[in-house]
Amino acid sequence: MDRFSSEPEYLAALERRGRMPHGFKRAVTSLEFKAPEMGVDTPMPMNLAAVVADAPVQSFAGMFTRNRFPGAPVILARERMRAPQIQAVLINNKVANVGAPNGVADAEAVLQAFGRATGIDPGLVIPASTGVIGWSLPVKAMVEAVPRLATDLADASLLPIAQAIMTTDAFPKVRSAEVGGGRIVGIAKGAGMIEPNLATMLVFLFTDIEIERSAMRRLLAETCETGFNRISVDGDQSTSDMALIMSSGKAAPAREQDLREAMRELGTALAEDIVRNGEGTAHVIRVIVEQARTEREAEILGKAVINSPLVKAAIYGNDPNVGRIVAALGDCAGNHDIELLAERLSVSIAGEQVLAGGRFQLDGVKEQRLSSYLRHAAQDPTGCGYPEHNRTVEIAIACAAGTARAEVIGADLSYEYVRENADYRS
Repeated sequence: MDRFSSEPEYLAALERRGRMPHGFKRAVTSLEFKAPEMGVDTPMPMNLAAVVADAPVQSFAGMFTRNRFPGAPVILARERMRAPQIQAVLINNKVANVGAPNGVADAEAVLQAFGRATGIDPGLVIPASTGVIGWSLPVKAMVEAVPRLATDLADASLLPIAQAIMTTDAFPKVRSAEVGGGRIVGIAKGAGMIEPNLATMLVFLFTDIEIERSAMRRLLAETCETGFNRISVDGDQSTSDMALIMSSGKAAPAREQDLREAMRELGTALAEDIVRNGEGTAHVIRVIVEQARTEREAEILGKAVINSPLVKAAIYGNDPNVGRIVAALGDCAGNHDIELLAERLSVSIAGEQVLAGGRFQLDGVKEQRLSSYLRHAAQDPTGCGYPEHNRTVEIAIACAAGTARAEVIGADLSYEYVRENADYRS
């Protein structure tokens, strides 16, 4: 990850990263609405964003939340995955459109307006929404704003889209990769309710590389599994998680293995961006579990560490309380029937062994070094509009039970996280 010294420097880098692949245009507009669910008459801002292919595309894929209370956009997007073609994505922030009395009908009404304004069949448009769960879309205000998108479509950077879809995000997230003669550009939003399962908050990937639909769907699933599915900010899976990819096919095909490596690298980078931008994140925690029986067991053990409230709180306080790490591992192994023999377990922080052969390897000097290491890895949990650095808290765990390995990324638990979510709607 590049390092930046200011928000303008970061945004300039994202502007370059976000250069649109051939065959796509984007547009952004804003509006104001009133939420009757709040019982106040204060107008609120909302952004509408669209990415449109020059022509309908056959190569597209989507991965969605497994939350059993999905939002209306997820319901409609799943249906469109069975269609022969799609052409556009229409995204709004502020209102997630989950559990609303007329959620699907409201989403379709906005898509109909978008179709009238652009000449695109609404059935070829995938909706996506993020924001407050339980509120209804302000359909009238959105329908009135949609025509402005049609007049603003341009072949330009995706950065304004990444900015428009933000909610509690402190900074936008854009990544790109060059593969052969083509290009993949990805944007993401997400800061809270991050414990993905098949996708993440909202992720959109666009490419001009020609690729068959079956291969694209396979590659997106792999990208989600090794990247977005292995992060956590707070252990809560959203009702609106969605990861989409579209190909215009304007560039020559690339080797599938080259595409796989590029998408894995891009997806992992976006996933870490989400954690670094997590609500109230002061430390990004990377846990590598090795010598497990299976990759799935390694992932489960790693998630147990990064999702432990006690581990997260200790790391926020720059306290190398390694007993909490071991307790989380033992708890998880005992309740998931995972082979984890205490006398063979090894744990290291920042390359320093703190547990070997089931016995702690600690002293006052080492504790001070580790506490200093944690302070150095911290960032401002209130956010400053750009990633301050790329430092992480590195925890390595060796199970001595097999050869499988997994890497997961999580966040600590700060006062700022509680404040953000206590004040989220008010």
